[in-house]
Amino acid sequence: MASVHINDVRKSFGGFEVLHGVTVPIEDGAFVVLVGPSGCGKSTLLRMLAGLENITSGTIAIGDRIVNNVQPKERDIAMVFQNYALYPHMTVAQNMGFSLKLRGAATSDITARVKKAADILDLAHLLDRYPRQLSGGQRQRVAMGRAIVRDPQVFLFDEPLSNLDAKLRVAMRAEIKELHQRLKTTTVYVTHDQIEAMTMADKIVVMHDGIVEQMGAPLELYDQPANRFVAGFIGSPAMNFIEGTLRANGQPYVETASGARLALASAPTASEGMPIVYGVRPEHFELGDGGIEAEVVVVEPTGSETQIIARLGTQDIIAVFRDRHAIVAGDTIRLRPRVSAVHLFDAEHGRRVS
Repeated sequence: MASVHINDVRKSFGGFEVLHGVTVPIEDGAFVVLVGPSGCGKSTLLRMLAGLENITSGTIAIGDRIVNNVQPKERDIAMVFQNYALYPHMTVAQNMGFSLKLRGAATSDITARVKKAADILDLAHLLDRYPRQLSGGQRQRVAMGRAIVRDPQVFLFDEPLSNLDAKLRVAMRAEIKELHQRLKTTTVYVTHDQIEAMTMADKIVVMHDGIVEQMGAPLELYDQPANRFVAGFIGSPAMNFIEGTLRANGQPYVETASGARLALASAPTASEGMPIVYGVRPEHFELGDGGIEAEVVVVEPTGSETQIIARLGTQDIIAVFRDRHAIVAGDTIRLRPRVSAVHLFDAEHGRRVS
């Protein structure tokens, strides 16, 4: 195992810079998830860590060694790809042990390490099969087993679950998390799925347009987003953002363009008349008197909860309730935000306002 230090890393393709000075400290044994929308630079950063992309400037260190100019095979990392990258003409056992065979490891050592990894991943009964005879989830476990047998300092995962169906993704999420808890190997995991990030990570690094917007523990990012981008990206369904004007004389509130008044517990000093964005998560609405009036547009029951899309003025907002309510499209309801969970963002720059 080893720590990883990504320090002021930049990457340019010709005259176009895709990473703008990214710094990410990764502690020994941590499970760190790089998350963000497509094109944010997360996969490029992972490939640079693996040695598959050159670094334009900055440094990447694995343990005490700067690896900028170290070949991928000499970095002591193992990477699990999105498309599994299994050799179709080799059995599961041969796929898992191939990297050890290339190193010149003894046959008995290869057999022992493949068996150990197969036992961990419940693949022992599949060792003689070929990839074409396996399901998607089994192929992904084989790809993980191939990484495990190498006993690397760092595991790298590049969107490994995106080719699986929804139910299997949930199961594989749990398997990968359990695997990390057992092996304690430093892991860097790339995904665009914030649910994967929230459920698996010790630390999440939210990236956007080649920069790090915020990093921290999952619930820290959920409860204290640094800006509007992070607030909207972390959490599902996404946070509601309602633009308005801050009224801070007396009991503070935010006034929307349609005249609705959104309650606040407190307001920043000298903020009367400030253009503001009022952020409230769907699960932080309650039904009841004293709330804002909204017209129900769509009701989506899922069994465990009910999601409602309602229209406030000209804007649609989403509310989620664990209790069941007799609400249908066309009803007028009153939504009361839980003021202790409300977030305010600067209307111009999107920064969170204390």
